[in-house]
Amino acid sequence: MEELIQSPDTGILLYHQNLPHISSVAYVVVPGKIAESGFKVGHLAVTESLQTARANSLSSVLILLDLSAAFDTVNHDILLSTLEGMGVSGSALSMFSSYLTDRFYQVTLRGSVSKPPRIAACLADISGWMSMHHLKLNLDKTELVFLPGKGCPFRDLVITMDDFVVTSTRTARNLGVTLDDELSFSPNIASVTRSCRFLLYNIRRIRPILTDKAAQVLIQALVISRLDYCNSLLAGAPASAIRPLELVQKAAARLVFNLPKFSHTTPLLRSLHWLPVAARIQFKTLVLAYRAVEGTAPSYLQAMVKPYTPARPLRSAATRRLAPPSLRGPCARSTRSRLFSVLAPRWWNDLPTDIRTAESLPIFRRRLKTHLFRKHYPDPS
Repeated sequence: MEELIQSPDTGILLYHQNLPHISSVAYVVVPGKIAESGFKVGHLAVTESLQTARANSLSSVLILLDLSAAFDTVNHDILLSTLEGMGVSGSALSMFSSYLTDRFYQVTLRGSVSKPPRIAACLADISGWMSMHHLKLNLDKTELVFLPGKGCPFRDLVITMDDFVVTSTRTARNLGVTLDDELSFSPNIASVTRSCRFLLYNIRRIRPILTDKAAQVLIQALVISRLDYCNSLLAGAPASAIRPLELVQKAAARLVFNLPKFSHTTPLLRSLHWLPVAARIQFKTLVLAYRAVEGTAPSYLQAMVKPYTPARPLRSAATRRLAPPSLRGPCARSTRSRLFSVLAPRWWNDLPTDIRTAESLPIFRRRLKTHLFRKHYPDPS
């Protein structure tokens, strides 16, 4: 069965095709949705599907497509209709309409080709969808990552479309995150570590002219923000994997106070109110879980968690617990334990009741940070 679906929450095109040894899933982020979801939680929709397939010993194919001059080829009528559907009306809609009046676009399509084999049918379907919406694929920048499942008879994949050959690679960068064919995120961690250390090196050169407060603001804006970007993807990762990020955070704390390399950092992190890297990952995951429970998260996140419903009326029914998913079965337990749908309910249910039942997101975030801060930095008295 072949199916091409557009997610209304993320703009991600999901293509499913049942093939021998392969669970074929291809994703492309539509430009209009990138700012809304892609840089926030859209990555979870992709990695959750890939992790699930891997846990079930299935292979997956991740195809990262690039749109040629995407914002130059947007159909104006579709854009105006979309804006109106989102609630833009009156003078605001008239302003957009006036700006787009008498502006033209041109789309060049390649010639027809023979019926594509295997995974290439996915690209053909998506290419057709793009053409219908007056968009053009840039095949020169298309990347393919093949994630082999257990027992898969081959490790590489090559597909052809419009006489253009796409060969699988070990890693690919998508919206600032480097994905690898093992879903270990080690290349991404290495990339973040390198960029953060380069920034710290440059800040260290001007540190003598900065106050402690100015140094803290600068480091938090340039370095700590990079450590936090899409860090929920690292939920469940072993401590050894995130160790490089922890070393960066400690180096950043020493630089704030302009201390030597081997200074003890726990008092510094406590003074700066910086949670350790592992706790920051847990914090981000639980915030997403709260939004899913409240119904303010995208629908695909809400579908990953289910409220706990006891068989008979109990007082625990009012504590907003989540139903823990089962880890039994033939699936790889180590891989499944890293899924958002598994970790989020487990971490959520371990929280004190007053945090789970917080009446708003700001209150939840404040209580959660206080809880994690006290857990990782116990009162020395």
